[in-house]
Amino acid sequence: MSVNPEPSHEVTDPKVMRRAFGKFATGVTVVTVGGGTPHAMTANSFTSVSLDPPLVLVCVGRNAIMHGCLAAAGAFGVSVLAAHQEAAARHFSNRWRALGAAQFDTVDWLPGGLTGAPLLTGTLARFECELWRTYDGGDHSIFIGKVLSLEQQDDQDALLFFHGRFRQIIPDRSEVTA
Repeated sequence: MSVNPEPSHEVTDPKVMRRAFGKFATGVTVVTVGGGTPHAMTANSFTSVSLDPPLVLVCVGRNAIMHGCLAAAGAFGVSVLAAHQEAAARHFSNRWRALGAAQFDTVDWLPGGLTGAPLLTGTLARFECELWRTYDGGDHSIFIGKVLSLEQQDDQDALLFFHGRFRQIIPDRSEVTA
């Protein structure tokens, strides 16, 4: 097997790369920081890293407001969205929404008990994290957080992101009812 050392022109085209990355279905989260100027952003670049110690990561674009907020806060929250929370995902991905505390006026939330980061209610899971490490990720930074607390619900479906669109899990149509 040989590997072509020349990169495809497609890998240098951000639009082509975005479409290719969009073929991987992900969950949808809202990442938050508290403090004097709370902030939130919708993110699908969230994953578990380690169980011992309990670590998660989120990737944030260097030009995003959240980038500076998260680095300064030293702690953050992650709310894993349920299927019925597409409006919240769209709200926190809107670059023209109100900022600061006002951006939370249209959603139900509670302050994290350990970090004060806003955590959305009605979600599948909520995590509070302290910033553990930050790594260079090209035009993004990879923020790794040590999980301080978590809450979860088991009776809801997840909101998904696939092919550039929000999606929901559709029950298996091959099920037979008696």
